[in-house]
Amino acid sequence: MRYTVLLDFDPEYGSYAVTVPALPGCVTQGPTIDESLARAKEAIEGFVVALAKLGEAVPVEEPLLIPLVVEVEVESPVSPLAATG
Repeated sequence: MRYTVLLDFDPEYGSYAVTVPALPGCVTQGPTIDESLARAKEAIEGFVVALAKLGEAVPVEEPLLIPLVVEVEVESPVSPLAATG
C-alpha cells in the first residue's frame, strides 16, 4: 500500500507534523524529515491494522492529484500585510 503524507514544519516546536490525507486522523510528528517519515510509516501501519480489527474498510489512496510547486514573482504596490488588514 502507498499513501501520500504531508509534512508541515512547525518552527515553534522545531518539528514536522505529518498527516495522511487518505487516512483522516492518522497523524504523527518528528524532529527531522527522516524521523517524521519513519514515524509516519509506523502510524499508517498501526492505523490500517486498527481499521482491519474493527472490521472497517481500509481506504486505498487513488492518486488523483499531482502536487507541484510553482514559484512566482509578483510586483504589487500594496504590501501583503496591508492587504490582509
